[in-house]
Formats: sequence, structure tokens, C-alpha cells
Amino acid sequence: MKVRITKAFDFEAAHALDGYDGKCKDIHGHSYHLEMTYLGSPKVNPALSDCGMVVDFGHIKKIIKKKILPLFDHCLILRKDSRFHQIKPLNERIRLVDYQPTCENMLIEIVKILQGCQPEGTTLVKGFLRETANSYAEWHIEDYSD
Repeated sequence: MKVRITKAFDFEAAHALDGYDGKCKDIHGHSYHLEMTYLGSPKVNPALSDCGMVVDFGHIKKIIKKKILPLFDHCLILRKDSRFHQIKPLNERIRLVDYQPTCENMLIEIVKILQGCQPEGTTLVKGFLRETANSYAEWHIEDYSD
């Protein structure tokens, strides 16, 4: 039997959407909520400490804390050609990226990173990134064709 497990995380980040026709063109921040879902079979070997688990939630937490949060949590994320790029030397938490830092593109980056370090026996099947109380992006493996 296969089971989907989800681990949730929260982080704070700011961004600016250069070229956007609206308030979001200027620097502003959000309290993001991230959920990552993995598919796998619970382990059946009673000699394993994680017997009965698809993967230990703590293992997923370690991956996110090492690979994702340093790139996003309390960062100002700007496109490399942003009109604000000159402030980069003033703050180590400014991150310049190759993409427009929308919720959608941030989630795509997170998924690509996590696909490279999936826990053994699991498949990343869903990513969810909430930017505001009523706005979020979702990625599902069945939609992925690239």
C-alpha cells in the first residue's frame, strides 16, 4: 500500500515583482506556508527505528531546514535585473535569482531542489506554497511534463 505524507513549514520572505503593473512591483513581504507531500510505502521491517513510516517526518524537516529555508527564510528575493539589485551589498539576506520571484516560480525552484534529495523509497508528489491567506500555488507530479 502506498501512503502520502505531508510536512508543513512556515517562513517569512520579501520580494518585488519588477515590471508588474500593481503594488507588488515594490518590495513587500509575506508569511509563507510550505507543504511538501511524499508518496511511498510504510516500512515493514520491525528492526528499523522508522518501521511503519514512509519516512520519518524529522528527516524531511532536516532536508527542508538545510536545502530550502536558508534560501528563502527572512530573505529579500529579487530578480537579478531588478531595479533594486544595487542594495545587495548592503544586506546578506538579499538573494538575486534568475526568475521573477512569484509564488509560482518560488515553488518550482523548491520542487526542483527537493527532487534532487528525495528520501529513499519516496517520490515527491505535491508541493504547496501559500503566499497570503487566500493565494497559493500548487505543484503536482501528475501535471509535470518537463
